[in-house]
Amino acid sequence: MRNLFLISFLITTSLIQAQISGCTDPLAKNFNPKATLNDGSCQYKKVKIKAESTQKLSDTLKETSGLIAFDNLLWTHNDDHDTTIYGLDTLGKIKKKIKLEKTTNTDWEEITQDSSYLYIGDFGNNYQGNRTDLHILRIEKKSFLTNTPIIDTIVFSYSDQKDFSIQKPNTTNFDCEAFVVSKDSIYLFSKQWKSNKTGIYTIPKQAGNHIAQLKQTLDTKGLVTAATYLESKKLITLCGYSKLGKPFLYLLYDFKNHDFLSGNKRRISLQMPFHQIEGITTTDGLHYYLTNESLIRKPILNVPQQIHFIDLSAFLNSYLYK
Repeated sequence: MRNLFLISFLITTSLIQAQISGCTDPLAKNFNPKATLNDGSCQYKKVKIKAESTQKLSDTLKETSGLIAFDNLLWTHNDDHDTTIYGLDTLGKIKKKIKLEKTTNTDWEEITQDSSYLYIGDFGNNYQGNRTDLHILRIEKKSFLTNTPIIDTIVFSYSDQKDFSIQKPNTTNFDCEAFVVSKDSIYLFSKQWKSNKTGIYTIPKQAGNHIAQLKQTLDTKGLVTAATYLESKKLITLCGYSKLGKPFLYLLYDFKNHDFLSGNKRRISLQMPFHQIEGITTTDGLHYYLTNESLIRKPILNVPQQIHFIDLSAFLNSYLYK
């Protein structure tokens, strides 16, 4: 028995010693070809890419603020008053409209989905930072497609927000514009206006009242405004823009479980200055659609609402299809 225990111990020890932690991404500056365990240490060169194509959206969608791919269309919505969800083709043409009756759009900032439901986040909070009615609409997909949407509500507050007095515009840490849904939870990405970082919170994805628990903080060096998630591929792609109006993508991939910051973290700049990117979606992790809302500041800025097609194959093909 002692000999069997000794052999088992030696085998286990040998296996542990054989595992080498380090950067496992061949595209990183500090790639370690001997590493077998990704420790999240990968570092990357700064890169800037441009859209493969860009199309203007209808004036109905001047405040496009979220995007998903579902039922062979791209679905988006406005972020104020309008309670209609718009189905677009890949050129941005409106093909379908579904109105969510008996709902209110205070500040719809994002749309996401799982296999059974659509989720719309009414949680924009940048103006005064003191909203106490933050919530997510959960819509049954089957009823949505028959234009008879069945909706319930997920209400939440932030565990670390204690002060609900009126703040100056664009100064709060509790202004979410991006979220994703996993098999059992919702993950919120809240803009931290002063630090340019992003707080990652989690809540159950069930209807009811919940406290959003701060899970991690990510130094995005910019304001995150949308997210898309391929859970089976362990890939989250965030988008947003800096306070100087420079849009970016932020990739999180090859992480462990739902510890999104344990894997690779790569920031990619977009060659489209002063575009207020607000929506992002993908079906394969390589090809993405993004939307930006109208940004008119005459006589200097005149950026219309648009949809863009982005190809990230050069950055993610080796990871997704290795």
